[in-house]
Amino acid sequence: MDEQRLIEKLRKIETLFARTSSQGERAAAEQAAGRVRQRLDDLRASESIEHTFRFPDAWARSLFLALLRRNGLKPYRYPRQRRTTVMVRAPRSLIDEQLWPEFKELNSVLREYLRDVTNRVIATAIHGDVSEPSIVEAPGELSPGSS
Repeated sequence: MDEQRLIEKLRKIETLFARTSSQGERAAAEQAAGRVRQRLDDLRASESIEHTFRFPDAWARSLFLALLRRNGLKPYRYPRQRRTTVMVRAPRSLIDEQLWPEFKELNSVLREYLRDVTNRVIATAIHGDVSEPSIVEAPGELSPGSS
């Protein structure tokens, strides 16, 4: 059973656990989830390699840390590494096929939202024109058609 199937199975068990009303069903679901987590941990340990990620801002870093932790991974960094650096041991397939594509999509949505909120706040509190600056000729350069 590959890692993605184990993750999907674990999510289904957790959903079942949340819906059950009897103690016996809850205990059975919890035991099944524990077995799946153990197999997932074993699979990850056998295939794990160290990955290094560097993020340009705190927003992207926070989002990536949350995704790692949601997937049961433990991010870290070494002494004297910058706060923008995140290290994690994980299978390459998990990073390449699941986490990184999900991060890129979520980060794009988050950036758009933060840009919109920032522009709205600036327009409301400081000045209504939040457009980009004009592009002008550099001093000393001739414009086309002049000599």
